[in-house]
Amino acid sequence: MLSILIVNWNTRDLLRACLRSIFQFAPKRDFEVIVVDNDSRDASAEMVETEFPTDRFPNLTLIRSGGNLGYAKGNNLAFAAAKGDLLLTLNPDTEFLDDALEQASQELESRPEAGALSIRQIGTQGETQRSIRGFPTVPRLAWEMLGGTKLFPKTDRYFLRNLNYDHAQWVPQPMATFTLLRRTALEKIGEPKAPFDERFPIFFNDVDLMYRLHQANLPCWYTPTARVLHHGGEGTKQVRKSMIWESHRSLLTYLRKHAGTGLAGFGLFILTPLVLAAAFVRAKGYHAGFRP
Repeated sequence: MLSILIVNWNTRDLLRACLRSIFQFAPKRDFEVIVVDNDSRDASAEMVETEFPTDRFPNLTLIRSGGNLGYAKGNNLAFAAAKGDLLLTLNPDTEFLDDALEQASQELESRPEAGALSIRQIGTQGETQRSIRGFPTVPRLAWEMLGGTKLFPKTDRYFLRNLNYDHAQWVPQPMATFTLLRRTALEKIGEPKAPFDERFPIFFNDVDLMYRLHQANLPCWYTPTARVLHHGGEGTKQVRKSMIWESHRSLLTYLRKHAGTGLAGFGLFILTPLVLAAAFVRAKGYHAGFRP
């Protein structure tokens, strides 16, 4: 079974379009859709109940979280309820244009060495979006800040600006906009019913998850033949200043978790004020960030 897991916050109209596209281009296999609504104020939950009633859509489950729990905790609620052996994290600002759900499922099943799979994300003008990055490390970020990748583009190991999205390949970490996961892979790195580390409430929880899969030799495969339309960032745009600070703080949390000690730890000590200063400049001031 395929479990499609969607965490929604105030994106009612996009969520409606997303759900319609799922059922229009439903996979051939058994599937379920689990929508976790993070206390939306735009009647998102009511829309799901009214337009996708359980008598017509028995494989759709709505979970009202009771508050804005954030992306990681909201997803963990969905994972806890999911029954599938394949589990898809899907943003509500996406739409399917064809049978990409079935294509992606078959592709992951054909690669038993893969722990996850990502597909091509396209924008509203048909352009391929950059949706894959390398894992952040202190040296890679320092090199980026110093302008090293501008002088030597081939040394870009974080933003992966030169990645060819037309080629199927192994990739480090895709955006969780569409990430198909194998339950057996999640079982090898922790609790499959709560795979996201909730110390990363909004950002870098997906990066952390993919890194743990990478460490367990369960990498992610990217296929360009399956595609999904992605409108992009419609939830976080609503609270931009808060999300800028949250993303920078989560980056530092990730580095503290994975950077280690020794020289990397010292580098992080130097890097921290620079990251926080960048947040201040980008947000044009200070913000406390996400608070559940």
